[in-house]
Amino acid sequence: MNAVLADAFFRRTATRRDAAVVLFGTGKVGGAFLQLLRTPAGEHLRLLGAANSRHQQTQPAALAERRLRERLDAGGEPRDDAALLRALHASGASDKVIIDATASAELAQRHPEWLAHGCHIVTANKALAGGALGGWRALQAACVQGVHYGDSATVGAGLPALATLRRLHACGDKLTRIEGVFSGSFSYLFNHYDGRQPFSTLLREACALGYTEPDPRADLSGEDVARKLLILTRAAGFPLERAQLRVESLVPEALREITLAEFLDRLDELDAAIAARHAAAVARDCVLRYLARFEADGSAWVGLVAVPVSHPSAHLLGADNLFAFTTSCYQQRPLVIQGAGAGPEVTAQALLGDILALN
Repeated sequence: MNAVLADAFFRRTATRRDAAVVLFGTGKVGGAFLQLLRTPAGEHLRLLGAANSRHQQTQPAALAERRLRERLDAGGEPRDDAALLRALHASGASDKVIIDATASAELAQRHPEWLAHGCHIVTANKALAGGALGGWRALQAACVQGVHYGDSATVGAGLPALATLRRLHACGDKLTRIEGVFSGSFSYLFNHYDGRQPFSTLLREACALGYTEPDPRADLSGEDVARKLLILTRAAGFPLERAQLRVESLVPEALREITLAEFLDRLDELDAAIAARHAAAVARDCVLRYLARFEADGSAWVGLVAVPVSHPSAHLLGADNLFAFTTSCYQQRPLVIQGAGAGPEVTAQALLGDILALN
């Protein structure tokens, strides 16, 4: 770092605005975020409260404990959202930030209310922005000057897909197509599946690694990918409704309404159908990928398809995501963003990055 850049960096760090935060959700992503608060990048943030679905903690000494997540799992104060928000508003901080690291649709419905009351929101929760169009419009209306809605973690676990698409749209570049692999769990599953081991075995591995939602049907249904595609298209100026998307679920109908425990016990019922589709793809010198696509004429779908080995998604690794944007300026060769698109650490980093961007 040269002297000029170093001086600018340290001056900005020294004048960083005071930020107070409340964290909803202390699962894998929320737990990873708590770890980031102990790093130099997060140490200036004041954690005023943290809550899981049943308990919360607001005492400074308890919030500073390294095992905060585990202690909340074991017990704590009863969950009281109103008390957490009162503490945030009473903090006197320049920036009051609510972090939603949950997948709760009920909690997401409160995002416009919180924004209207002057709180910034940083979230990995896609339920509102990627849900009914009315919810997305309520968010836009609530994002008045002075409040920020940090949603980098909702698509691509922090890959600069949304930021890039918004920049292209703001510059007047006309979008003609969005295509890619938007799910780290699907990417992991079909990058590794070669027919030699059951699909259910790989699915259990993906669950253990934190690449899926706690209930993997949320991923296998395709609805998570659908929400991400809706968020992307809306950011590009296309107010798409969920009903306009064709979504293929990989969950057999008989397994959709049973309990999570029973579903996990019956994962092997997924194996035969996936094996048959894999064999059909191999016979055509193709591989299986779960893709999302949007065309500027309004057609949109997500589903499992066989793609030739020349397709960009055929060469993904691990849980990588891939976003390909075809626009007026990127007509011959789409603009491609690729990288790790799942995992608690990268998602938590996206949450922290959105908070740091407030300063």
